[in-house]
Amino acid sequence: MKLKILDRTHEFVLDVYAVTKGFPKKEMFGLTGQMRRSATSIPANIVEGQSRNTTKDYLSYLYNARGSHAEIGYYLQLSNDLSIFQRRIMKGCGKCVLNWGACSTV
Repeated sequence: MKLKILDRTHEFVLDVYAVTKGFPKKEMFGLTGQMRRSATSIPANIVEGQSRNTTKDYLSYLYNARGSHAEIGYYLQLSNDLSIFQRRIMKGCGKCVLNWGACSTV
């Protein structure tokens, strides 16, 4: 079964990669890497959980995805506070992160 959330979170990962491409080189192994890993982790956990045989396992992976979602939300705020990228960009890139309920439609 294909979930709408996978399409939305995949688009979000692509947005994060595009935005972080413009981050300073000194952040490649810092904030850039952290943001990319946590963003990628969201759809990866959903897909892995969907392949599990029990609802309990699936829910566990969904909770992990939710944790990664919260993590990337923090990194977006941090990058804004450090003036690495602007809040106006964050609103476009982070619309999924800033409104998990709207993003998590299946």
